Amino acid sequence: FLYKRMQRSGYLRRDVQRLVNNDRNVFSACMLRFDDADGMVTGVTRHFMNTLSDVRIVLDEAPGARLMGMSIAIARGRTLVIADTNVTEFPDSAALADIAEGAAKAARKLGLNPRVAFTSYSTFGNPPGVRTETVKHAVQLLDARAADFEYEGEMAVDIALNPDHREVYPFSRLSDAANVLVMPAVPSASISTRLLKAAGGATVIEGLLVGLERSVQIARLGSNVSDLVNLAGMASFDLTHRE
Repeated sequence: FLYKRMQRSGYLRRDVQRLVNNDRNVFSACMLRFDDADGMVTGVTRHFMNTLSDVRIVLDEAPGARLMGMSIAIARGRTLVIADTNVTEFPDSAALADIAEGAAKAARKLGLNPRVAFTSYSTFGNPPGVRTETVKHAVQLLDARAADFEYEGEMAVDIALNPDHREVYPFSRLSDAANVLVMPAVPSASISTRLLKAAGGATVIEGLLVGLERSVQIARLGSNVSDLVNLAGMASFDLTHRE
């Protein structure tokens, strides 16, 4: 299987065999691919994108899914799903719409009724900016797709999380505070989630990987035992929506 997959990328059979024998991520991904394991937790001693590249040698995206990073923040009785936190650094409108759909499906698997906010420094056109147009178009794409969950944007995050925001913006399509935040780019997502964890007193499960054909979670460098236990639970739960 793996040799056929890689032979057009310049790999000889012995190169592929050496890769499987010597790289734990490739070996483990092969175990998942052939149903010798149900989930995988890796990382800790390697950078996220290097680890993901190893895994992607073997595994593809799940049919109809977008590969993305996701974090779950729990604070003051509120659960927030935040995406994309790792994979697509500067998503275009189509990618943002895909991320919203994937995050909403993952939120449903967590027992939430998804209310998605496309976050921005702007709220409904004020102040205007080039990046806000990308977010607005993502909302229009979901309209065209007839998405089956609540969504709205572009919105500043404090507006999105305010349950009374409809008093100021009565045209908002969200029935309550957002519980799924689609970030405009990975840098803002990463900064937000780490700030929540470091200064906001929230419990944050970071860097969940959603959208692969098998369940893989990649821990951040220096993750502690609690982080690994949480990721193992998520690997067994598998947040990717599969029909």
